[in-house]
Amino acid sequence: MSIITLTSDIGLQDYLVGAIKGQLWQHCPGAPVMDITHQISPFNLPQATYICKSAFSYYPPRTFHIVLINLFDRKANHVLLAEHNGQYIACADNGLVTMIANGTPDKVVRLQLYKDQPQDTFTILRRFAEAYKDLQSGKTLEQIGEPANDFVIKNNLQPMTGQDYIDGQIIHIDNFENVVVNITRQQFEEHRQGRPFSIFFRRDEVITQLCETYADVPEGHKLALFNAAGYLEIAINKGNAAGLFGLQGFSRDQLVSGFQKLAFYQTIRIIFG
Repeated sequence: MSIITLTSDIGLQDYLVGAIKGQLWQHCPGAPVMDITHQISPFNLPQATYICKSAFSYYPPRTFHIVLINLFDRKANHVLLAEHNGQYIACADNGLVTMIANGTPDKVVRLQLYKDQPQDTFTILRRFAEAYKDLQSGKTLEQIGEPANDFVIKNNLQPMTGQDYIDGQIIHIDNFENVVVNITRQQFEEHRQGRPFSIFFRRDEVITQLCETYADVPEGHKLALFNAAGYLEIAINKGNAAGLFGLQGFSRDQLVSGFQKLAFYQTIRIIFG
């Protein structure tokens, strides 16, 4: 059977993650269920995109990725199931699937929710479980859902660029308080064009060279590198960069009228030349 992965912003403080797995095994006995993370910051679609894209690429074809992020952004009578790069992504119709696919996925269908059921996490999960079983039985995406032509589209949070600079935003802070910025190695090299550079962040801190590993600098020293997912990371060898430098990612407390503002993501500036 194909792998099922779970990604959510539910956290691990209560019963929900265990109950979700229990319901999946009731409807899909024997299915291998793997956690990616349940620690996505609520409403933080750029962070969810970074985590999902970075993890999904390591899974085999036909993996069924259930993403329970910002499920109730708006009241809806359906959820989405997409096929992209040979894998399946099941999520709410909130723009996340287009962010993960970096555009329109290869195929997208709408899965109608039950009219006589409450619109909650377990109803949505049951619908995803039914779709998973249908796919395992050999049905195609078109046979289990309606073509989706008007789903929500959102763009990834992109760095701002000029001839001599890139302004990136902090999209993730990991368990070691390393800071991940939405600048990829490819974007960096395209703008650098062989020029020297300076990375500026809080408290007038500057980094002028890239490392390959954390051990390239002495313990307690700051560094910048491109991580395994290909994104710029600011760190301290055996220290916590976010705490020491006062760097923060997006917080749900920074929401204004339900909209995310770019200013909520702290800026990291790279100057070239």
